Amino acid sequence: MKAIQIEFTDKEITPWGGMSLLKQMLDRIDFETVLRNADLPAQRSNRGYPPEQLLINFLVGVWCGANCFEHLEVTRHDRAIGEIFEWRRMPGHRAFRRYFQKFDQGVNQRVFTLLYQWFFNNLHLDNYTLDFDSSVLTRYGTQQGAKRGYNPRKPGRPSHHPLMAFVAECRMVANCWLRPGDSYTTNNFLGFLEDTRQKLQGKKVSLIRADSGFYSKEVFDYLEQEGLPYVVACRFYRPIKTKLASHRSWLKLDEGIEIAETTFQAEDWKAPRRLVMVRQQINKRPKATGKQLRLFEDEGIYRNYRYSCFVTNLDFSAKMVYDLYRNRADAENRIKEVKYDFGFESFNCNDFWATEAMLNVVMLAYNLMSLFRQAVMGTKVQHQMKTLRYKVFAIGGYMIKNGNSRILKLSMQMKRRDWFKGLWSSTELMSWPFLVPS
Repeated sequence: MKAIQIEFTDKEITPWGGMSLLKQMLDRIDFETVLRNADLPAQRSNRGYPPEQLLINFLVGVWCGANCFEHLEVTRHDRAIGEIFEWRRMPGHRAFRRYFQKFDQGVNQRVFTLLYQWFFNNLHLDNYTLDFDSSVLTRYGTQQGAKRGYNPRKPGRPSHHPLMAFVAECRMVANCWLRPGDSYTTNNFLGFLEDTRQKLQGKKVSLIRADSGFYSKEVFDYLEQEGLPYVVACRFYRPIKTKLASHRSWLKLDEGIEIAETTFQAEDWKAPRRLVMVRQQINKRPKATGKQLRLFEDEGIYRNYRYSCFVTNLDFSAKMVYDLYRNRADAENRIKEVKYDFGFESFNCNDFWATEAMLNVVMLAYNLMSLFRQAVMGTKVQHQMKTLRYKVFAIGGYMIKNGNSRILKLSMQMKRRDWFKGLWSSTELMSWPFLVPS
């Protein structure tokens, strides 16, 4: 067996040569100019990094896999990345912490309203479906707003409880508010909904979907007053369970699944509302979602089913309402992706508003990556970020100069080079505003 020897090269080689595709896309949409005009908090020192560079540098770090501040050093010492993005020097992780401390509630509202509006105004998209959901971000320190509340994974552990809105058709984030961990799901929801509609100004909402955490008279009254169609999962209060248990006429949809509809009026409602009810046989559909009617355990028939129930103002058939709501499950996938692939749960500061600013930048990273998947990759399969890192971005390369030209030399197998050239052409030909594929 021959021994391996090591030597060193002075070439500035990056393992992230594929980031050049994202640089091309950001140039195509003139993203740096947008940030420069977004009224970002100014640096007080002449030695401070330009705010637009800090945010783009943060995005690049997230795309390269950083999920905490220390991981952002991965790009700081990568001079080839600096040359790709034309940065003379690159900040350390403490520079990002210091800069995000400049954000407060007013700055967050102003800056991210402008950025969300710019982004969605440039998407040819209308009559969209808006999905609302909340999540729990476990905290291990004494950060502002980290309170004990509902935390299924770490009971009793302080957390934050952010509220999020997703545009289903383009798989993008429309809004994100950070909230203390002891907030109930519907806390500030109507204000959040108004703010989301402002960020999506000029576009029509065709449907609002939400889980049982948003089951509330105030929510229903507001949506109906504004003429917004909705489907919301019911909370299994006793009257709802009684309604499900007493219903006798069910229509079979498929093996082991039945559907029905009725009307229901809670004590504090002014008028009855439509309910769509679904039950699934556990022995035939062991992975069926829904809940059992625990109040009626003495009745054997109820133990055989899992039930779901939805309140809606749609006049579609019951099956169409059920199918529409089932598609909402994609929002859960978006939350998992921003948590595990974009560091949504990991980036936080002691200051509450600094943390909210970071989370919105993470959401911006997610939206831009979703744009990349659709406008550049052009595939129907929505590859997860970890797949894109391995398949597209983790390419060794180094920069050389030829006269006034800069050339990025990439290390790729011959059979993959034409594929990468096709992606490069897609970034050059990308249209902005962008037509969202149907």
